[in-house]
Amino acid sequence: MIKKNNINILKKLEERNILYQATNKEDLFKILNEKKINLYCGFDLTAESLHIGHLIQLITLKYFQELGHKPIILLGGATSLIGDPSFKLKKRKINPIDNINLWFKKISLQINNFLDFNCGKNSAIIINNYEWFHQMNILFFLKKIGKHFCVNHMMNKDSIKNRMTNNNIQGISFTEFSYNLLQSYDFAYLNKKFDVILQIGGSDQWGNIISGIDLIKKIYKKKVFGLTTNLIIKNDGTKFGKTEKEAIWLDHKKTNPYKFFQFWLNIPDSIVFKFLNMFTNYESKIIKSFYQKQNNIKKNSPQYLLATYMTKMVHGETNLVISKKITNLLFYENINNFSENDFLTLLKNIHNISLENKSFDLPTILILSKFTSSRKKAVILIKSNSIFINNQNISNTNFIFTDHDKKFHHFTLLRKGKKNFCLIYWK
Repeated sequence: MIKKNNINILKKLEERNILYQATNKEDLFKILNEKKINLYCGFDLTAESLHIGHLIQLITLKYFQELGHKPIILLGGATSLIGDPSFKLKKRKINPIDNINLWFKKISLQINNFLDFNCGKNSAIIINNYEWFHQMNILFFLKKIGKHFCVNHMMNKDSIKNRMTNNNIQGISFTEFSYNLLQSYDFAYLNKKFDVILQIGGSDQWGNIISGIDLIKKIYKKKVFGLTTNLIIKNDGTKFGKTEKEAIWLDHKKTNPYKFFQFWLNIPDSIVFKFLNMFTNYESKIIKSFYQKQNNIKKNSPQYLLATYMTKMVHGETNLVISKKITNLLFYENINNFSENDFLTLLKNIHNISLENKSFDLPTILILSKFTSSRKKAVILIKSNSIFINNQNISNTNFIFTDHDKKFHHFTLLRKGKKNFCLIYWK
């Protein structure tokens, strides 16, 4: 691990549009400038994979580790059984403990790709808060911890208030209400055991972080700090999250590398430079040099630069090469030049269906490929010139697939619009 000296990490995070807010920024800067610290970030185990909304926290931890600070990742085996109500419109789904234990192992492996776990004193570590919560006496918790929390103050937090005052939103259970106490105690526990003095999280975690800071001040008389990062916002203004539709996962089985590459390749011009600044370590002069290359998904576009960096970071060089090859095949190469191996590569990496080698009409195929849900809708798609077979537009609603449409006797590339592909494999 290379140690970089004399770098103002807070200023760097601000310049890269990562830092949203921090407590006592001047005091925190002074401490960071004088010594190496232990810091932590928590992730609840509510799915088998992290998603791109978590990347900023991981990148932030990596920046700190590169400067010699020690990152601790807390995976919430216990808090996942409660559910964080922060800015959620309804109660989170609570998953069985067996699922949570399995997800702990999977997510731990994912995090290993981002941080260094074998670099000496500042090696990253992963812990599970189930270790201390599962055997805790409830009377101890209420007497020693609960007494430090004012219900009136908790109810005034925006994340709680929204759930209680909006008639169109479900109320909040006592279980969810107690989440704030549990996360606060996490910070206190890590402060006592590992001398953690900084918690980082997304900007929606500010209230929980402040509660932890206040708790440590009350029970240990210590000053600790909190830092939040900007949330990653989708085109519709909502944040990326694993409970939202079309989540982009870090697990290659849930979002394959090609789809992952395509996601970044299709980032709008309006936010691509912001994402280049936040997610990559490219110098600002390199990013600025791409300002004149917008609206272009070819190799010299800012989107291509972003997609290349992100896919390599998350999925590695080999999967990046495959993703680029698939992109070239689908969008730039003449299908008549495809080899059989090219089709086999597509078969492994894009949406596909396997069918018996017999006669099918186009509306039936469109339904089987899940491009539409009914023959009526299929006919509308065909008449609107939205359907392509082997990159040839088909407007005949009675079209029947023949051997002529089957490349190497087995493959037909079906396309809806410009970007929706399905490879048919004829058995």
